[in-house]
Amino acid sequence: MTKTALVLGAGMVGVCTAWHLVRRGFDVTLVDRRGPGQETSYGNAGLIQRECVAPHHFPHELSRIARIALGRGNDVHYSMRAMPALARPLFDYWRASGPGPYPAIVRHYEAMIRHCLTEHDEMIEASGARDLIRPGGFKFALQSAKSLAEEAATAERLKRDFGIAATILDSDGLAKAEPALKRRFAGAIHWTDPWAVRDPGGLVGRYAQALEQAGCTLAVGDAATLAQDAGGWSVRTASGIVRAEHAVVALGPWSDQVLRPMGYRYPLFVKRGYHTHYKGDAGLSMPVLDLQAGTMMVPMNMGLRVCTGAEFAPLGAPPTPVQMHRAEARARELLNLGPAIEPTPWLGNRPCTPDMLPVIGAAPNHKGLWLHFGHAHQGFTLGPVTGRLLAEMMNRETPYFDPQPYSPTRFH
Repeated sequence: MTKTALVLGAGMVGVCTAWHLVRRGFDVTLVDRRGPGQETSYGNAGLIQRECVAPHHFPHELSRIARIALGRGNDVHYSMRAMPALARPLFDYWRASGPGPYPAIVRHYEAMIRHCLTEHDEMIEASGARDLIRPGGFKFALQSAKSLAEEAATAERLKRDFGIAATILDSDGLAKAEPALKRRFAGAIHWTDPWAVRDPGGLVGRYAQALEQAGCTLAVGDAATLAQDAGGWSVRTASGIVRAEHAVVALGPWSDQVLRPMGYRYPLFVKRGYHTHYKGDAGLSMPVLDLQAGTMMVPMNMGLRVCTGAEFAPLGAPPTPVQMHRAEARARELLNLGPAIEPTPWLGNRPCTPDMLPVIGAAPNHKGLWLHFGHAHQGFTLGPVTGRLLAEMMNRETPYFDPQPYSPTRFH
């Protein structure tokens, strides 16, 4: 008999899950309230980050915590009104970032990241999306000699421990490589392994088109209508009720809304991010992150995308684009920035867990229900990797790396 599956969520993670299930002979219906790649996967820096072997941790240095608390940087922003609800997950996030647990978390994170280029490459080729990809990496631009030395030491350690490639540029080297920059930096780290994507939402769309051509059904529906019945699972779509033996919850930050009525309490929280496009590419040869200013500048097909750092706020809270205003001001100091294309900044929500690892695997208490969310900053990078991992588990294959560190049972 044909194996059947519902995949809820058509972001990078959900699309890639459906992709790998179809390859294994599953009859898949991919359900979303919007088109593929229109939520969190649309609004990111468009990097497949092979260098990111260590997840973004909560700082433990008092000076940096004080800087964030006093609002003196633009890499992190928060609202005091949001803090009571976020206090427990942020405390657990801080604790997991400590010197005891963090090294093990890095090992489990690197086990995923090491596969990102090869897994994306296969999907890029199959979907005819090579025109959206620009290999060659991106740059961390550093404002001070001290920060340059610190990041250079990190780059050397990552090369030694994980084989990550990087080139250290001094001030003259960066000025030569990126002559469009109007201000001098102390130098830069050029991470050469990552790939830049000139239309992140478009890449998800290409993957989805190829997936549909391979036999997957794309449906508009409400994931909140997911229900268990005698034959497995059902969900209501615009074309009627669809049923399947398996259901995958790959709804990113909205996963919790579907799972809580079933009795699951995962400690999900969001880091919000903003971006705006500006006309032209401002002359940059590749993405550049002004690390101290918390401002990412990325040449895209639509124009130059200026992205912010992380904002801690509840899911669904009104926009507070303080970081976007600061990022635009900084980008105008650095580049001949064109006019904004969108009337208002785009806002997205990154789904985070306190231990910085995604939730991947079978739901503990419901047969045929599978969980796949919580990728934080790296859902775009890791979608093909963890999509394959989950599909292997659902198909009762031997997983290509150990799935235990990402098990849904670790929070129960």
